[in-house]
Amino acid sequence: MLSAVGVSMKQVVSSASCLGMASSSLKHTLPDLPYDYNALEPYISADIMQLHHSKHHATYVNNLNVAEEKLAEAAATGNVGTEIALAPAIKFNGGGHINHSIFWQNMSPTGGGEPTGELADAMSRDFGSFENLKKMLSASTVAVQGSGWGWLGFNKTSQKLQMAACANQDPLEATTGLVPLFGIDVWEHAYYLQYKNVRPDYVNAMWNVANWSDIAQRFDQAKQ
Repeated sequence: MLSAVGVSMKQVVSSASCLGMASSSLKHTLPDLPYDYNALEPYISADIMQLHHSKHHATYVNNLNVAEEKLAEAAATGNVGTEIALAPAIKFNGGGHINHSIFWQNMSPTGGGEPTGELADAMSRDFGSFENLKKMLSASTVAVQGSGWGWLGFNKTSQKLQMAACANQDPLEATTGLVPLFGIDVWEHAYYLQYKNVRPDYVNAMWNVANWSDIAQRFDQAKQ
């Protein structure tokens, strides 16, 4: 069923399940970070990481589970009106869960520098150079109005890298069809404690923790 907000609830739930964080009862859980809260300092503070992961992401997970339980009840009773009414909650919380689960893996204490191999070649092919991509993605991410995400994705149809911005917690693939490779969260909770209102400084800092190994693996999988 297509939701009233333009994204299939089945798409969002299926995407979350494919991340390996949903059991047979569709209960999602907060994934552990692959590093300590203070591991990304000085670029991302421990206070931000703890709040972002243990509070904000946890809230998306909890709310998604509640919404899915209500959705299952509505589907069992044939209550289409309630199913439609739940669409925004599924989209928002499901998207938040998907986006953040990618985000944590996209960063690493040993990240930064430049990508290599086929990913670097694709960046040069599609954007002229890594530096051009970096400037363009930074600019489009800083320019996101309000809360949202800046993404580097892969277009399976054209077999090319592509940039996109998504509002709020809209999941990239369900919204645009692009496979997410590298996301930058520009909700204020992701940076305000450390960078205040200077979003460009935070976005620039993200390149120092970019986990090119994870991003390259996502690129390889997307091409298959």
